[in-house]
Amino acid sequence: MHTLADTRQLALDGIITEEQARLIDARAREAMVAMGINTLLGAGILAATLGTIFWLASASAVALFGSVLLAAGLLILARGGALYRMFGNAGALIGAGMLIGGAGIELVDKHFTLAPIVMLPGGALVALIAGRALLRGGLTTRFVQGAILLMGLALHLAGLTLLLEQTQVTGPLVALSYAYTAFLLVVAGWATDVRLVTALALVPFAQMLSTGTSYFHASYVFMSPEPTLSILQMGLLVAAMIWLGSRVQERTARHSRILATIGFIVANLCALVGSLWGDVVGETLWGPGYDWASDQSYEAYEAARQAFEAKALVISADAYAILWAIALVAIIAWAAQSGRRALFNASMTFAAIHAYTQMFESFADEPLAYVIGGFAAIPLAWGMWRLNLRLAARSA
Repeated sequence: MHTLADTRQLALDGIITEEQARLIDARAREAMVAMGINTLLGAGILAATLGTIFWLASASAVALFGSVLLAAGLLILARGGALYRMFGNAGALIGAGMLIGGAGIELVDKHFTLAPIVMLPGGALVALIAGRALLRGGLTTRFVQGAILLMGLALHLAGLTLLLEQTQVTGPLVALSYAYTAFLLVVAGWATDVRLVTALALVPFAQMLSTGTSYFHASYVFMSPEPTLSILQMGLLVAAMIWLGSRVQERTARHSRILATIGFIVANLCALVGSLWGDVVGETLWGPGYDWASDQSYEAYEAARQAFEAKALVISADAYAILWAIALVAIIAWAAQSGRRALFNASMTFAAIHAYTQMFESFADEPLAYVIGGFAAIPLAWGMWRLNLRLAARSA
């Protein structure tokens, strides 16, 4: 794990020298500055690309201007040296983005039916060419190759989305498309070594069970129609990624850890839903659905729903709240002992959210609950302290 340390105090305690503290601080500063520069550069490239496409509003003009920028950017990268590399990267990416993005927008706008047939293989071809160059080297800088790979992937996935919309498929095929999207994002994230792309794979992965978000005026909503199954799904992912992370090289382990962390966060959000609403496991997957286009009465639908609920596994909101609290305590203790800072921080955050939520939902007027919880926390903390001493002595 990454260790947080007060370098000034470590130097005062004689654990490291002043020179070592200065070098650590300098590297930390360089990392933050680089992140800020890359974020600004990426946002500028994206805004300039999309803005120019819509400003020109002409396929021929976008293609011409994009080709000129791409050629100019590649020329700067080949001949300009390190001082002007940033301008070369920007020019090449804006040009490539205009060609790829402009083609996609033109297809959707003028040739909607044909669009997925062109975008699916076209995007895949662009991504494969850029990916091969990225992994084997050559053509241009890794930054440009990786960005073009992501552009090709975006075009490919946009084509897939259009195909699903046009064919109006439902059920398992939609879930399969989400799994395919998640897989491609993980591969692209690993190939470019950009963990943000890898983390985005959790969005379609969660949507396989319709877990997602929504927005309406002044409100953001997290939805999990199947919290129990989603928790099992994310739990398997977290366990697999923790196992994988301990058996591969650091470059790959970084991506497995980010998947484990984001999967753990999604699982806790699903547990929050379950602790507030409970869960009738499988109701939205196998239970009776109400067809608004039919003449089915609501009474008939409700009778079918109740019959399904009588046979299904039902977990009450109270049971969910208790099980979630127990799981959080166990994970906090394990993450602290094993040095998994991301899981520890996430567990502590959701423990606070859980306590705050239940304080208002269940125990606002139950002082005895606070008495029991407070006195139970004291020996629990003592037990964790003793366990830590025993483990520290064993590893010494």
